Amino acid sequence: MYLAAAEHFVRAQQWEWYILGYFFFAGLTGGCYALATLLRLVGDPRDEAAARLGFYASFATLIACPLLLTLDLGASWWKFWHMIINVTPGEGGLSFKYWSPMSVGAWALLVFGLFATVSAIEAFVLDRRDRSVAGDPSRPLGGILGRAFNLVGGVLGLFIASYTGVLLSVSNQPVWSDTWVLGGLFVASGLSGSAALMALMTRYRPQAAFTLGRLHQADGYFSVLELVLLVAFFITIIAAGTAGRTLVWLPLWVLALVGIASSLVAGRGEMRIRRAAGEAVVARAGTSALVVSLLVLLGVLAMRAAVIFSAQ
Repeated sequence: MYLAAAEHFVRAQQWEWYILGYFFFAGLTGGCYALATLLRLVGDPRDEAAARLGFYASFATLIACPLLLTLDLGASWWKFWHMIINVTPGEGGLSFKYWSPMSVGAWALLVFGLFATVSAIEAFVLDRRDRSVAGDPSRPLGGILGRAFNLVGGVLGLFIASYTGVLLSVSNQPVWSDTWVLGGLFVASGLSGSAALMALMTRYRPQAAFTLGRLHQADGYFSVLELVLLVAFFITIIAAGTAGRTLVWLPLWVLALVGIASSLVAGRGEMRIRRAAGEAVVARAGTSALVVSLLVLLGVLAMRAAVIFSAQ
């Protein structure tokens, strides 16, 4: 019964590139939902358009997660439900193995998926209503219960974003188990990538342009945290004597730093633009947002690849 857990701690992982996609999209789906929730609950009413984009992005990136996870395990993509339901003859029923990191992750995806799906549907309904009725944007559905629903979903989203890093940390593999920062690093990186993705999506929704500057500033703050945790990551693996395993992936680390630097520069630039010229200039900064967002997303992907494959 505990064989899977034992193998997780003592057997070297032989993950394929599919798992990189899973880790990447898991960070984005959780991060986008969390940011959308923050914009809706504590942001300006004009942030609602961007919040809906976040819920759409969360749902879209969520779809890829179970597909990539099952492909990495060597199963057909449609067999994800086998991780939820016990299909062994005579042993039917739900299959939740608290000792199995993969089982916990599959169930977390399932529960969070309910929140992401409902919120995406709500955003679609509100958008349809706004297109048919002129005037101010429709208010979110559900009142206090709707806000509580988003809040719980946001917490679950942060869990999804951090879970992949924690999964690596609790293994007994070199590099991964030599540091305590992977959970926080993956959250900060996922939030940074999510802010970049949402900023990219504002190009196709003029009503969300108001929030572009806020997203770039938030991305900058997340990148500061990511940089601090990245420094802590290298300090801990140097102390453990396993830093040499990461050198072969130096080009990926460089890409990760380029993404972080782009985010920091964009964040400072947005603050200067706001002080100098106000919101109108921010709304016209489309080309800059495109380049920065793509570099940040590339950096998020590169950082995860460097961490994952350094231990293999």
